[in-house]
Amino acid sequence: MQKIENAVLSALENTPPELYADIVKNGIYLSGGGALLRGIDRRLTDKINIPFHIAEDPLHSVAKGAGIALKNVDRFSFLMR
Repeated sequence: MQKIENAVLSALENTPPELYADIVKNGIYLSGGGALLRGIDRRLTDKINIPFHIAEDPLHSVAKGAGIALKNVDRFSFLMR
């Protein structure tokens, strides 16, 4: 879990201030298989002092989000490199 915590902290350190303010206010949603690690949301919330939430249907949320991005590639062109 230490590596996950360090990765989150590293990502937050490189986050622009205006986005960071939204993250602190709304929290971070965990998705994918890692979100199913028991207690990861509470541990990260306690360690980083930002609310962490488990996405509804975390195993499928990544695929659903990718599908939405692909259907709207003109709106999300910044995701394509």
